[in-house]
Amino acid sequence: MQPEFLMLTLLSMFYYICLRRRSRSGTRGEALTSRRAVESGQRAVLPVSVEVEQYAKEVLDFSSHYGSENSMSYTMWNLAGVPNVYPSSGDFTQTAVFRAYGTWWEQCASAPPPFRRTPKGFHSQDYIELGFEEPVYPTAVDVLETYYPGTIVQILACSHNPFSQNPPTDVRWEVLWSGEPTKVMTPQARQFSPNIKHISFPTNLLRLEVNSSLLDYYTELDAVILRGVKERPMLALYKMPIIDINDLSDSEEELSDVGGPFRQGGDRKQQRTGNGFFDKLPYELIQLILSHLTLPDLCRLAQSCKLLHQHCCDPLQYTQLSLQPYWGRLSDASLGHLQSRCTLLQRLNLSWTGNRGALTLTGFSSFMKACGLSLGCLELSCCHFLNEACLEVVSQTCPGLQELNLSSCDRLHPQAFAHISKLTRLRRLVLYRTKIEQTAILSILTFCIELRHLNLGSCVRIEDYDVVASMLAARCRSLCSLDLWRCRNLTDRGLAELVSGCRMLQELDLGWCPTLQSSTGCFQQLARSLPRLRKLFLTANRTVCDSDVEELAAGCPSLQHLDILGTRLVSAASLKKLLQSCPRLLLLDVSFCSQIDMRVVQELSSLFPNVAIKKSFTQ
Repeated sequence: MQPEFLMLTLLSMFYYICLRRRSRSGTRGEALTSRRAVESGQRAVLPVSVEVEQYAKEVLDFSSHYGSENSMSYTMWNLAGVPNVYPSSGDFTQTAVFRAYGTWWEQCASAPPPFRRTPKGFHSQDYIELGFEEPVYPTAVDVLETYYPGTIVQILACSHNPFSQNPPTDVRWEVLWSGEPTKVMTPQARQFSPNIKHISFPTNLLRLEVNSSLLDYYTELDAVILRGVKERPMLALYKMPIIDINDLSDSEEELSDVGGPFRQGGDRKQQRTGNGFFDKLPYELIQLILSHLTLPDLCRLAQSCKLLHQHCCDPLQYTQLSLQPYWGRLSDASLGHLQSRCTLLQRLNLSWTGNRGALTLTGFSSFMKACGLSLGCLELSCCHFLNEACLEVVSQTCPGLQELNLSSCDRLHPQAFAHISKLTRLRRLVLYRTKIEQTAILSILTFCIELRHLNLGSCVRIEDYDVVASMLAARCRSLCSLDLWRCRNLTDRGLAELVSGCRMLQELDLGWCPTLQSSTGCFQQLARSLPRLRKLFLTANRTVCDSDVEELAAGCPSLQHLDILGTRLVSAASLKKLLQSCPRLLLLDVSFCSQIDMRVVQELSSLFPNVAIKKSFTQ
């Protein structure tokens, strides 16, 4: 082989690798619109049409919200339309607020352990999807944050028109911007306008994903503005970008692989075909090394050689599988590809996946029938492809299921929940924001007597929570946590039965339960009956008084989280007594407590620096 030809070939291969590296995150068209090319002046965008500015027309989907299903206060629906609050700062009911903030939510006994192999770059905890009137090629996205900003970690655009009458086909999501969780030093309002990536399709569907773990209080969003042009921007000039060697994360390895045959003088007999000393490592050690890879990396590595293919396809690598980070790409074909590897699957997270036709009953059923036998935990939060047949398949194929999360599966028909009662080994059940009705929940409580954690928050179709409380007291005496957030009809009679029968309770959420009255003595009885209590939410109950707080101080020494937002009858003296008697207390929310002003909060915070005392404000 001539030296000139050899050199030309090597340079061509190097150039190919460079281009492939630069375009790995998208198509060639997207590479041309990269931020680096814009900043270096290598191309210019011609103004082919006037920029359109529009607010969200409709809130299409979301994972959680602080508000009620039957009102507008603190709900995600407030994000539709023009701003209600901005540029004012503070706690306003006209804004959109997610259900949780901080890290304390994940530290509770009811929180499941995190899944292994979750990518380090996946930070999203909640999301909201917004539809706009006109599809445009986005040029900017503005988010008006009015209280404790900094929660947004990703903004995506979808190729599907949510207002189209045609069924969705070939739905594509593109990331416009992504970042890590941040903690803004001030709770004041701001307009968040990140530099977004240009995409190759018009969109009128945006998705905001958030992470509130670093925030000191609930974030509040007021409006979202989508700016864009109706015609695709044209490239006036494009020069070949200069390849930076720093773009090549493993260029040396790739170049050595490319040039290997030439360095051997073309003699294939001299090439090594073995795995060196790698295959001499113990099988278990190789498995341990591979356990640190993310799922996509594991699938790529399986294509490298027979030895690693065997290791990467070992079912022991797939005892836990979280597909939530890949919600935008998951399909029936994806599940089919993984099916043979997941025969020993114990924990599966499909939350957020399968929407807009990406998963079907056929694909889901096939996977569950092949992989459900050993399954102990199944996360299906916000899975809108689910129907009654899907839950029937789960009840038939997962006899040992102990944890089931159907949070915000608000499109499931009420009859579908009857199948859950067949899962008699359930220990954790999350039904937040579902349409479960009284008959179904009573059937579940009749047969699932091993329940330890139950979430019925915002389940507005349950007619009589007193009956549910009575059934819990009779059948689920080992219950550790119970979430009754915004249940509208629990009375002191039902609460008395509950705390008398479920004395193992460590967490109890009675936030926004307006029918409970302190004058009946129900909160004092609660404090005397639950000595293991660690978390208690009495949010927005204006009747909570000093005697209730003092009883908690005397009877619940392990208390860690207490929310008495909105009460008018609690004084600084009773709070000081509580803080002295509960040394493990970490969180105390006294927002809108009329007797507790900022001076009192500052005084108590100086005396008890380990306690986060929350007091929101309105300007």
